[in-house]
Amino acid sequence: MASIVELQAFYKHINQVPNPDQNEIGHFNIFKVEDLLLPANKQVSYSRRSFYKVSFVTGQSRIHYADQSIDVSQSVLVFTNPMIPFFWERVSEEHSGFVCIFTESFFSRFGNIKDYPVFHGAETGVVPLNSEESLKFSELFLRIFNELHSDYAYKYDLLRNLLMDVIHSAQKMQPAIGVHHTGANAAERITGLFAELLERQFPIELSNQVIQLRSPSDFASALNIHVNHLNKALKEISGQTTSQLINDRIVQEAKILLKSTNRTINEIAWSLGFEEPNHFSGFFKNHVKVTPKRFRQSEID
Repeated sequence: MASIVELQAFYKHINQVPNPDQNEIGHFNIFKVEDLLLPANKQVSYSRRSFYKVSFVTGQSRIHYADQSIDVSQSVLVFTNPMIPFFWERVSEEHSGFVCIFTESFFSRFGNIKDYPVFHGAETGVVPLNSEESLKFSELFLRIFNELHSDYAYKYDLLRNLLMDVIHSAQKMQPAIGVHHTGANAAERITGLFAELLERQFPIELSNQVIQLRSPSDFASALNIHVNHLNKALKEISGQTTSQLINDRIVQEAKILLKSTNRTINEIAWSLGFEEPNHFSGFFKNHVKVTPKRFRQSEID
């Protein structure tokens, strides 16, 4: 299982303390790559993060992103979203550049950052750079770094604009072509990614928490693959369809919420992605053979 690298854990990992502006919406920071490099002998884990990340890195490396592996020999831009696990395998010792991290709410005034193509997967999110392009982005990221550490009162508005410049410039360029994993290896990778996306939505701990991925097509879209491809991979590895796996996990969470919380059945239905409580009741009875109300009142586990 991949680890969920939350913001606090990320800062702890790099031995820094976040210092967000209390008047600012969301979170934004930028680091020099040299300050983030792991020791050469430390194993790199396949991880998913709770924040967006835009990296400009120079150095030989291999990027494992969803079901692709991409070899990079010089400079590259990499855009990653919170949903899809990835890791960056360092090949050469010398690496330089910058890494920006930010939450979705940081761009709330700009619309939905997740809708921009560079954050949809490796096909659009990994952009190799030639020497001229590398110089351009090096200067742009250095400006972002300097602006963040300035005293300018409106620096966060400026930072959004500078980062949007990075995003739009990258979207005009040719993305990298990765090597897709095939056969059993591909099915195992897709199954692992699906499991990570599914489990990331649970447990339901907050009253305003609602699962975002509810249907096979939701998961296929998040993984940037066809729903038939997803279903075939899951069937091959687990013996179950995508719908079966999703429904089983929702039933499991529903049982926990019914037995261990005082939330109403309507509230539980809403958190689990059901627009109508009666749809949830029908779904639950179909799988557990009793209604949610009877289950809550009974000794059944």
